[in-house]
Amino acid sequence: MKKILLFLIPPPQWRMAATIVLGIIVGLAFFIFHISKATSYLSDKPETCINCHVMYPQYASWKNSSHHAVTNCTDCHVPNHNIFLKYYFKASDGARHATIFTARAEPQVISIKQAGANAVQQNCKRCHMDLVEMTSLVEHTYKSAHTGDGKLCWDCHREVPHGSVRSLSSAPFSLVPRLPSITPDWLSASLKQNNK
Repeated sequence: MKKILLFLIPPPQWRMAATIVLGIIVGLAFFIFHISKATSYLSDKPETCINCHVMYPQYASWKNSSHHAVTNCTDCHVPNHNIFLKYYFKASDGARHATIFTARAEPQVISIKQAGANAVQQNCKRCHMDLVEMTSLVEHTYKSAHTGDGKLCWDCHREVPHGSVRSLSSAPFSLVPRLPSITPDWLSASLKQNNK
């Protein structure tokens, strides 16, 4: 163990440079953590979903739906039967979303992936069990629907709760709450003063 620690410590002539580079890396990591609002993803607040602008139409359509009064995004889109599975799903799905949005590789038409569809189907049944237990829908899953054995809830209830939002350009004037600026207050004040 001592050999490993000695290997990691730079020689005396490089210690100042190594400290500066390490400080820059740590500073950038904290800045990225802050600017990405990483801690907001631990909550279930619907506003978290609009940290990425591509979700504005989905947020606006949910905000004006009947589901707005009784549920939020994670109640439908994240597994809710196990706390560990919930946060594992949020972390893995969030990492995928962050990678796609950072690389500016989001598709024009956003479609749900299999893991998300499984979660939505299970959550539809969980919340509406009193309605679906009278039908054969209780047994249907994303997998069984794709093998031709029945339908998913949204095959019939297609516009619940997002209306007819199909692409990024389908709702260009969606009214959503304005996100707070990431510019520090001291810098905003300085910029306003310089513009006078």
